[in-house]
Amino acid sequence: MDIAEINVSSPELREGKPLPREYSCKGDQGSPPLRWSSQPLSDAKSIAIVVDSHTSSEAAVHWVLYNIPATTTELGPNAAADPPAGSGQARVTSGKVGYEPPCQDTGSYRFTVYTLNGKVDPEEGDSLPEILKKIADQTIARGRLTAVDIQ
Repeated sequence: MDIAEINVSSPELREGKPLPREYSCKGDQGSPPLRWSSQPLSDAKSIAIVVDSHTSSEAAVHWVLYNIPATTTELGPNAAADPPAGSGQARVTSGKVGYEPPCQDTGSYRFTVYTLNGKVDPEEGDSLPEILKKIADQTIARGRLTAVDIQ
């Protein structure tokens, strides 16, 4: 199956540039604002966002937000504290539900947006890998914005 391309941008983040300190564990802004666009997809049912990082010491998932209405094209700052109606958030690598701000000064921080042809229907007690698999299995479009290091 062909996966369509999503263009992901942010008023606060630039591709290949550092993650602003206020969106790391050294700041207090929570998750950064994100915007996305793709060609209209008739079978789009929901949007999911996964934020993960790869550093010299570990790979971690910092945020999983799923079942965002398919008509949504942006999230404001700190959306994890006030997520879109009907959406859900998974327990991330640290064990927290919601956005866990990255702490490592060096690494890559990926903000990936997925368009799904269904909704994520987590079972009670689903692990993070199980929820990520449900997202992957329904992905029809994908895009990513990567910040490098924390400024």
